[in-house]
Amino acid sequence: MTDPATVIGSLGVGLLLVAFVLNGARRLSPTNRSYLAMNALGAGLACWASVLLGFVPFVVLEATWCAVALAGLIRWPRTAGRRRPA
Repeated sequence: MTDPATVIGSLGVGLLLVAFVLNGARRLSPTNRSYLAMNALGAGLACWASVLLGFVPFVVLEATWCAVALAGLIRWPRTAGRRRPA
């Protein structure tokens, strides 16, 4: 049986990779609410898995990534209409 940290971490990293690929394919912009939510949830899950594994460097990295994505979600209604410069 697969341990919980592996399952949780795989789901989190999977979400982060899907968001990254969609952004690279220009299907989601970095200011899109779905992109931000995928990053927040993915990083949160990866952080949780890192806590379970006791790997502090990734706890810090993923917690920071999650916080930045959550901050973007909180600011989203104010920034949704703005366009990124080309």
